[in-house]
Amino acid sequence: MDKAQIKNYREMLVRYALLQVQNEAIAEDAVQETLLAALQAESNFRNESAVKTWLIGILKHKIADHYRAVQKLDCIDIQVDEDNPDQAIEKLLFNAAGHWIGTPSSWKEPDHALEQNQFWLIFEWCQKNLPAPHARAFMLREMVGLEAEEICVDMDISHSACRVYLHRARLGLRECLELKWFNSGKV
Repeated sequence: MDKAQIKNYREMLVRYALLQVQNEAIAEDAVQETLLAALQAESNFRNESAVKTWLIGILKHKIADHYRAVQKLDCIDIQVDEDNPDQAIEKLLFNAAGHWIGTPSSWKEPDHALEQNQFWLIFEWCQKNLPAPHARAFMLREMVGLEAEEICVDMDISHSACRVYLHRARLGLRECLELKWFNSGKV
């Protein structure tokens, strides 16, 4: 790996680690340990997977090592309608024909919202409050940039389950952002 590759992978790994540990210092440490381990074991890399998949695998082990060291896992308190959690969201966002009920009300200047740090805090909060498998699939696809096949392998799920997780994550994020950001007078 050359310096340019390391820089590109480092940014992606930091995003991944931050979503896993929610602490910038711990995420940075885990990424540094990952890159060091990768450089030391580069000769052992057999090209059986993409380099980023290999690096994420190393990073996952480093994050697991961190949690084992502190012997504590943060649990997310998820509020779910036990009767039919998906149907409630879909009734709010889709009409009987399955089309969007409307566009998000204040998404007129998305570039303006994206530039604001507060938006990302709300986005992270929304993502943390998704069911864990949905949040993980979304993060792997949209933030780490893995392909669906790689996500299936990483999460040990079928391709159809992956599509469902991604769909539900996007619905949940849209609803949450609509309620917590766009309809709260932030934009």
